[in-house]
Parts: sequence; structure tokens; C-alpha cells
Amino acid sequence: MSISRIGVVGAGFMGSGIAEAAARAGVDVTLHEPGQEPLDRSKARIEQSVARAVKGGKLTEADAGQLMDRIEWTTSVDDLAGSDLVVEAVVEDVQVKGPVFQRLDALAPDAILASNTSSIPIAQIASWTQNPDRVLGLHFFSPVPVMKLVEIVVGLDTGADAVERAAEFAEQIGKHPIRTKDRSGFIVNMLLVPYLMAAVRMYEDGFASREDIDDGMKLGAGHPMGPLTLCDFIGLDVLYAVCDSLYEEFKQPEYAPPPLLKRMVVSGHHGRKTGRGFYEYA
Repeated sequence: MSISRIGVVGAGFMGSGIAEAAARAGVDVTLHEPGQEPLDRSKARIEQSVARAVKGGKLTEADAGQLMDRIEWTTSVDDLAGSDLVVEAVVEDVQVKGPVFQRLDALAPDAILASNTSSIPIAQIASWTQNPDRVLGLHFFSPVPVMKLVEIVVGLDTGADAVERAAEFAEQIGKHPIRTKDRSGFIVNMLLVPYLMAAVRMYEDGFASREDIDDGMKLGAGHPMGPLTLCDFIGLDVLYAVCDSLYEEFKQPEYAPPPLLKRMVVSGHHGRKTGRGFYEYA
């Protein structure tokens, strides 16, 4: 049974991207934030993204109009009732996510409840609900409308039916689902983070310039983006949270965030989204 309506909690960069990708595939979306200002920013962000798609010939004007009509922006969480699937995309803090799932559990008793978390255990999130069999992870990658991969994170109590429907939804919106056990970092971040942190340590130690580190991996290893540029693109605050979670779970030094990363995060240098990270952005 295909998913016809989804709810998205959190109208930031990731939540807006998930909403756009689903609406582009013909799925109705209700996008929730408790405040109007982030909803206004979300709408402007999606409008800009859709306009670029029209300009690039990827969408017609008519398709763009229909896409926008499929998205409802709302400050009322009650409007998520009736969704077939709800995806949570709020800040990476279980003390924030937990109450969200507690509310969704009561509000949408028949929906699949998914988290876009990149590091928090699904079992921990599911513990806030009465029905953990319908809770799983749907970890999208940024920018969501472009990136094809979705990690389906299967929690300790996640039911097989929820997993199958989540995989079908991912394919329905043009994504490639891969399945992973509920361990911190899942597949991609567990492999990616040690590589990125090695680059940060190399730069922190003065071993090479940021440009040479990035050029080395682009031109020597065929990567489309150097590691420090990728850190800025992901967001240094997000990376720090992922590193913290990985280190807490595995206690292996390659996952520990270097001191430089912590100081950049507390200074507000979060990468591209704040205008400054390892590089500066206009």
C-alpha cells in the first residue's frame, strides 16, 4: 500500500528537503513547526529550490505549482493526524525528539513513525512510544532532493511491516533504500566520520593546508568534494553530535571529535550554513 500523505516535524534544511522530495513524487505533505518564522523560511527555501529546478528544465511551471500545492505548512501538531508516515527532523537531541515521539504516538496511532536522526539510537527514541514496532529510522542525506540514498534503521522492536512500507516509500519518492541495524552512525557515518576527523586532525596539526588536504582527496582519490569542504557542507555542529554519539557507543579514538572541531562549534562556525567553517562563504 503506497504512502499518500506524510507529516514532517521540523522545517529546517533537512525537513524542508524531505517535504520537497515527497511532494515532487506526488505525496501530500504536512510540514510542522511550532513557530511561524521557521515555516516562512522553509517555504521560501522550497520555492527557491523549485525555481532552480524549473530553470534547469527538471520541472515544468505546472509541475512546480502542483508540487507547492501539495505542501501544507502548519504550526499545529494536530494537523499531522491522518498521516500514513511521520518523519521527525528536529534538532539532534533525544530530550527534544523523545517528547515529539510521545506526542506522535498518541496523535497518529496508525502511522509509521520515523526519525531522520544520524546518530541517536532508534531504540531510545522508540522507548518514548507505546508501539515501538512502528518506529524506525529514515536517514536522508543532504541535499535531500538531490541525494538518492536513504538508510532504513531497524530498531530492536521495529516490525517487519514497518520496514517494508518504509522501503516502499523511499522507492516511491525516487530514493534507494539500504537497511542497517540500530547502531550509532549506521552505515555511512560509521565509515565516513573517521575519514573526516582524520582530515580535521591533519589540518589542526598543521600537517597540510586546508586546500591541499581537499585537493589531495579530490585529485588523488577521485572524491567530488574534499573532506574539509564536506565537513562545512554537512555542518560542523551536526558532525560534532555524530562524533560524540559514535565515541560514546564504541569508545574508539577515531570517532572522537578533535579539540578544533569543538572550538569551532562553540564559536558558531558551523560551516556553509553560518557563512564560516573551515572556509568562509559569502
